[in-house]
Amino acid sequence: MTRPSPVRYALPATAKRLHLIGMPGAGKTTLGRALAVAYGLPFLDLDEEIVQREQRSVSEIFAQEGEEYFRQREADVLRDVVAIYPRLVLATGGGTPCFHHNLEVLLTTGLTLYLAVPVEELVRRLQAVAASRPLLAALPDAAGLETRLRETLAARQRFYDRAPICCAAPTCSLEAVQQLIARYFTTA
Repeated sequence: MTRPSPVRYALPATAKRLHLIGMPGAGKTTLGRALAVAYGLPFLDLDEEIVQREQRSVSEIFAQEGEEYFRQREADVLRDVVAIYPRLVLATGGGTPCFHHNLEVLLTTGLTLYLAVPVEELVRRLQAVAASRPLLAALPDAAGLETRLRETLAARQRFYDRAPICCAAPTCSLEAVQQLIARYFTTA
């Protein structure tokens, strides 16, 4: 495992939390961990927190309780997390900003960054793991996966686009995102 580059950009004290949003496979968890190390902040993956609290996988929750139960639980856990952690880097689930006014929670409690990865790259990343993702598991092939991702992105785009920072690239590197954050705070 490679270590993130040394801190070149300090996070202003006014930035309480960094919230990463975007489609499944966008790299929110991977980048979130690197940002947390670079800025010396705790890291939390919202889906992992839900799994820990429920003591079952996201797929099991969807299968046993349905999506509405999961979305309500997601909203409850999100609110708990921002109440508990005064500073952190949070990787959300792909649908988190789209339900139960979660986007307003994200926007008012931290700096929200949208990782806008092209659908073709998402398909490449998700093909091998789609079966373990509840909303992608039943898709027959790469073409079906691409169609579902395009439809899902179209439905979610209006939420994602409200993030004040967007990294639009096949891979949003730590360095690129730190530059975007630094630029945001110098112009805000």
